[in-house]
Amino acid sequence: MKRRYVFAAVLSAAALHGQEPELSPSSYLMNLSSGTSLNPPASPMPMLMQRKSSWTLMYMGQAFLVETQQSGPRGADKLYMTNWGMGSAQHSLGSGQIMFDAMLSLEPATVTNRSYPLLFQTGETAYGQPLQDAQHPHDFVMALGAHYVKPVGERTLLHFYYAARGDPALGPVAFPHRASALELPQATMGHHWEDSTHIASNVATVGVKYRWIRLEASGFHGGEPDENRWNIDWGPMDSYSARVSVFPSRNWTAQVSAGRLTKPEALEAGDVVRTTASIHYTRVRSSGEAWATSAIWGRNHHTEGYNNSNAWLLETVFPATRKDFLTGRFEMVQEAARVKAITGGYMRDLATKSNFETGIGANVTGYATPGDHPWGVNVFLRIRLKRS
Repeated sequence: MKRRYVFAAVLSAAALHGQEPELSPSSYLMNLSSGTSLNPPASPMPMLMQRKSSWTLMYMGQAFLVETQQSGPRGADKLYMTNWGMGSAQHSLGSGQIMFDAMLSLEPATVTNRSYPLLFQTGETAYGQPLQDAQHPHDFVMALGAHYVKPVGERTLLHFYYAARGDPALGPVAFPHRASALELPQATMGHHWEDSTHIASNVATVGVKYRWIRLEASGFHGGEPDENRWNIDWGPMDSYSARVSVFPSRNWTAQVSAGRLTKPEALEAGDVVRTTASIHYTRVRSSGEAWATSAIWGRNHHTEGYNNSNAWLLETVFPATRKDFLTGRFEMVQEAARVKAITGGYMRDLATKSNFETGIGANVTGYATPGDHPWGVNVFLRIRLKRS
C-alpha cells in the first residue's frame, strides 16, 4: 500500500511543477506511438515527414538482424530478423484533425518456425503447442486504423480511435515503440503482463485530455492472434479496458490501466484481468540524443483458478555519445516460480546513408531461477528511418 501512495505523490508533485505539454490536435497526433499510447513528448521521433497538398505524411520503420546464442537445456540458437514499418496521413477536418495509420511487419517471413529464442518467455502458440522459452513473431498487419482529435475549449481534447488492428487503452507504450527500448531487439520477458494487447483487433477507444491528464476507455477483441500471421484475426468486441495517463511535463509521462481480456490464450481456459502501471522519463542531452527510462508493473488475474502473477521491468537507453548507446533492462516475473533477468548492452551507430541510420550492437542477459542460472547473448545489426 505504501508504494501506491509514493507513486501517487510522485505524479502529483510532477504535475504541479512541470510544464504543460502541447495541446493542439496536430502535435498530439504526431506524438502517438502505438494506438493511443504516448512516449514522453521530449522523446525524439525517428521518422520522416513530408507534405502532399494539404496532407501531412509520416513514415517510421526499424529492423534488427539478430544472432541469438543461449546456454542450458532450455536455451537455443537462431538467426532471425524483427521489423516493422509504419505510415500515417494527417489532415484537418472541421475544427479537428483526422489521421489514418497502418503498420506492417515482415516477421511472419523473417522469424522462421513461428518463434525466436527468449528464455522463460511464455504466451501464444506455435504448431498447436504453447510457446515456452520463445517469443512469437508479430502479424503482418500490426495496425490499421483511424484517429480523430477535436479541441473542446482551450485546454481540452477529445480523441476518437477505431482500428481493425490496433492498441487499446491498456498498458504502456508497447516495447517495439517504447523510447527506453529503442536499441533492444528482443521482447521483454513480461510482455504478456504489460503490453501484449498492442496488436488487438476490433478496437474502439474514446479519450479526453484536459491539460496534463487523459482518461480513456476501450472495447476490443481479447483473443491473442492465431498462428496465421498474414491475416487479421477478427472477433467480437468482447473485452474492455480503461486508462488514466498524466503528462506533467515534456520529459515525463505515466499511466495506470486495467482491463478484462476474454479468453486471450487459445489453449487456456478463462479470462484475464490485467492491471498495469508505468512511469517514463526522457531527457534530451546536449548531443541531441535522448536518455530514456521506463519503470513498468503488470499483473494478470486468471479467472479460471483465481491465480495472480506479476511482472516488473526497469529499462533504460543512455546515449554516452552521439553515436554510442548503453542499454539496460532488469526484469522479474513471478508466476509458478520467480524468474529474474538482467540485461546489459551496447549499440554503436555506424553511418547515416540517405534516409537510413545503421548501427551494430550486442547485449547479454543473465537469468536467476531456483537452482538455475542460464544466460543469453544477442548480436545484431539495426537499420531504421532516420530522425527528422
